[in-house]
Amino acid sequence: MSMVDNKGLASEVVETIAAWMLGLLWMLPLLFAIWTAIHPSAYVAKFDLLAPITAQNFVTAWEAAPFARYFLNTMLLVTGILLAQFVLCTLAAFAFARFEFKGRDTLFMLVLVQLMVAPDVLLLENYITIRQLGLVDTLPAIALPYLASAFGIFLLRQTFKAIPKDFEEAARIEGCSTLGVLWRVYVPLGKPIYLAYGLVLVSFHWNNFLWPLIITNSVTTRPLTVGLAIFASVDQGIDWSIICAATLMTSGPLLIAFLLFQRQFVQSFMQTGIK
Repeated sequence: MSMVDNKGLASEVVETIAAWMLGLLWMLPLLFAIWTAIHPSAYVAKFDLLAPITAQNFVTAWEAAPFARYFLNTMLLVTGILLAQFVLCTLAAFAFARFEFKGRDTLFMLVLVQLMVAPDVLLLENYITIRQLGLVDTLPAIALPYLASAFGIFLLRQTFKAIPKDFEEAARIEGCSTLGVLWRVYVPLGKPIYLAYGLVLVSFHWNNFLWPLIITNSVTTRPLTVGLAIFASVDQGIDWSIICAATLMTSGPLLIAFLLFQRQFVQSFMQTGIK
């Protein structure tokens, strides 16, 4: 074996070891949470392979707070925002990509400007608007600022512009209307992009915390993130076994989805260029 081959092999071994070490470092908090959640409180800081395993921490956490209501609120919120953004962003992106009208480029530039505005800057104005509408402490109040997305419009516009116009012309020859062309041509061809964007969207809004914390006041409207923060507050007492069990319950759906569909996740991100 030549010296060049030896260097290449050594470099590959070093990269593999480094990747495993970084992966383990990234997994340590999750492994600690799993260990703590399935063992009694006495073993939180004591690693013992013979420690008894228990599911009582999950039962205690579930009974100590209305997590069923928190899950329902989060599911309704995420589903509503996902559907609204898919519809609104698709229509806006299609208009920007395929229609010619006065001021189109200027309007699109205004959409891009929104990408430069941090969402936290708008918290006060959003709260004032929601209060004037009389929607404070409601699920629509959490969703309203996110029903449209400048990033979603930009991403779908670039996708639609890359689709050959020959497909659209063929569909119109077959008798499709404008909406029919959008539904039968552009949306199916953009499926990988919708999947990738949907994954990012669900992950963001499942974990969104600051705006829901500000705009909600009651159990009937709190999502999981706010409910978990209140549950883990000092006033409730700190039992890390129960807190870790509650954390795993709230993050479990996203973790399971990633494990089941990780191949589709990676393929979608590679096709869209999202990193």
